[in-house]
Amino acid sequence: MRRNFTKSFKIQAVEKALGRSEETTISEIASTLNMSESTLNKWIMKAKRQELAEDFPEDGTKMSQEKRPQDWTTKERLNMVITCSSYEGEALSSYCRKQGVYPHHIEQWKLDFTRENIKNTGVTFRTEIKTLKSENKALKKELTRKEKALAETAALLVLQKKVDEIWGKNEGSSQ
Repeated sequence: MRRNFTKSFKIQAVEKALGRSEETTISEIASTLNMSESTLNKWIMKAKRQELAEDFPEDGTKMSQEKRPQDWTTKERLNMVITCSSYEGEALSSYCRKQGVYPHHIEQWKLDFTRENIKNTGVTFRTEIKTLKSENKALKKELTRKEKALAETAALLVLQKKVDEIWGKNEGSSQ
């Protein structure tokens, strides 16, 4: 049975396949879209050869397939997120298409940077907490040592007073 897919469905299917994570297979994506893997592979190949151009926007722009979204470096992604922050709506979509990505890629990258910063902040907090705990432990140990020394000094003073009471203060001097 032959199904007619809409242009937007084809675009979204190719985007999803090209933007997938390394753990996800084309087969899994095809099954979630309720279509055959061979059809999805055919669309991907056409998109890479720019033969799927009629399925892309009516303004004649083509999605550049020179570099897939997951092939972008972290620095390139950050620059793209910063640049796209000043665009909205159709202007954002148009700019993204010219760069070979779609707005949902930008949103995902933004989330990735946020998660990464939170994760790195968590690591910083953990190391800081660990350092503070070890400092606290060392200070408690030093405090315990000083308390013992103080208690010993107090005991010696008490004993000195008792010795002075028993034998007198100036035992060696003439009175």
